[in-house]
Amino acid sequence: MYFNPIFIILSLIISTNICFAQENKNYFTHQDTLRGSIGKGRLKWNVLKYEITVQPDYDNKTISGENKITFMDSGIDMMQIDLQTPMILDSVTSDNQTYSFEREENVYWIKINTETEKLPIKRKFSFYFHGKPKEAINAPWDGGWIWKKDRNGNPWMSVACQGLGASVWIPCKDTQEDEPDEGAVLNIIIPDSLTAIGNGRLMSQNNLNNHLIQYSWSVTSPINSYNIVPYIGKYTHFSENYLGLKGNLNLDYWVLDYNLIKAKKQFNDVKKMMTAFEYWFGQYPFYEDGYKLIEAPHLGMEHQSAVAYGNKFMNGYLGTDLSNSGWGLKWDFIIVHESGHEWFGNNITAKDVADMWIHEGFTNYSETLFTEYYYGKNAANEYVQGLRNRITNEKNIIGPYGVNKEGCNDMYDKGGNLIHTIRQIINDDDKFRKILIGLNQNFYHSVVTSLQVENFISLKSGIDLSSIFNQYLRTTKIPKLEYYFTKNKLFYHWTNTISNFKMPVKIKLGSEHTEIWLNVENTWKSIPMKKNNQLKKLKVDPNFYIESNETSKRIVN
Repeated sequence: MYFNPIFIILSLIISTNICFAQENKNYFTHQDTLRGSIGKGRLKWNVLKYEITVQPDYDNKTISGENKITFMDSGIDMMQIDLQTPMILDSVTSDNQTYSFEREENVYWIKINTETEKLPIKRKFSFYFHGKPKEAINAPWDGGWIWKKDRNGNPWMSVACQGLGASVWIPCKDTQEDEPDEGAVLNIIIPDSLTAIGNGRLMSQNNLNNHLIQYSWSVTSPINSYNIVPYIGKYTHFSENYLGLKGNLNLDYWVLDYNLIKAKKQFNDVKKMMTAFEYWFGQYPFYEDGYKLIEAPHLGMEHQSAVAYGNKFMNGYLGTDLSNSGWGLKWDFIIVHESGHEWFGNNITAKDVADMWIHEGFTNYSETLFTEYYYGKNAANEYVQGLRNRITNEKNIIGPYGVNKEGCNDMYDKGGNLIHTIRQIINDDDKFRKILIGLNQNFYHSVVTSLQVENFISLKSGIDLSSIFNQYLRTTKIPKLEYYFTKNKLFYHWTNTISNFKMPVKIKLGSEHTEIWLNVENTWKSIPMKKNNQLKKLKVDPNFYIESNETSKRIVN
């Protein structure tokens, strides 16, 4: 395989930035704990719906608006509402009552009176806000509100806030653990010369005074708050219909008017993506809300039912193949990867961002599965193996819990290779596919932990994979198959592993290239060599993400 030095440099740059808007921290503050855990201000209330109204002022880079939060109150005393500085919470009202609050940096504490109420009770509070939100200068890497102009000088606005959080612009319960069960409404007030798009389906479009217009979009499914995003610009629209597993699905496309011709050609990958992913993962999880691909003023993001697209209408990742295998240039990376998050990330959501490998590892592997669906298994194997060049093994994939901290960037490529390795261990592609579909059915529109996903895969595969998950997710060690030959035996064991690590591996052995499985453990084991197999040579199936080494070390027989 030929490695282009320029490509390697680009890959390293991308790999160090690919965790969107995630701050790299080695210490944690009280604010991190407030943001990353379910403390006293987040207990005893469950978000049912967000109804957001926002009006941006492009010239001054400010926004103002309201978020009506419908929630189920089970006896809260003090409510924690997240809104990051320098944004300001103006007032909190409900049923003609005004509530007092205090600020603690990025958190507002609202005193709630529930002594006389019969609990649980459904409530709706209005949170009015204004301010100059953090600006994303290099979205989506740094995160925040985006104030740009298109090539004709027209305003072009959006938000990219994964990791940084939706509280960078709206007051909300900014945790992945509590998605609004009944979805969200997004009302966007802008000059009538522009168009605004949000998640879900367009409910109304109303002209207001002073040449303003309000677009109202509604998503009915549970949605993570960082996925709720407005797109504002000089957009034009086209669409097509996809007949999928649950019937007709609207595929809607919004692009800047001068990119219409390029988009109509490039977006052919959407229907191909939907076909492949419904085969591998089961039905698209948001038929009720449709599917939109929207040209964005940044590279891309998995905004539920409103995927952000900024790949410049090129195949690959901005015209490059991250795997350096050649297969990554056959399709549009942003369309495939960001849409894959509709299943892993949006349908199945990690409760704590420490478990974000659930989003990124499976979605990374969706690229391999897309490649396999259209170009065959050998192509897919070459693609996923090629991604190993980007793995650093510097930190654990799973991060610390309760402090809003993701694990290492290896959650992408190492996560994908972990899934590929487990697929080899299962050694039954029908069963493997049923497990992927089963994950999306069993955890449909749910928030989960890594352990829930791990246990589900072990249960459905009929194999105890716990030590394998622990090895790859919770350490940086790559298992090494250490072996040696004697006159008539092959000795082997695992090294560089956790204790009690067990994982079978497929190898080719000897001059006859006999394919066999070794049930390898930390302790030495052996198998006899055939008499006619004179060449003492072992080759590991490259689809296993491991290392191997013939050693001069010997044990006493």
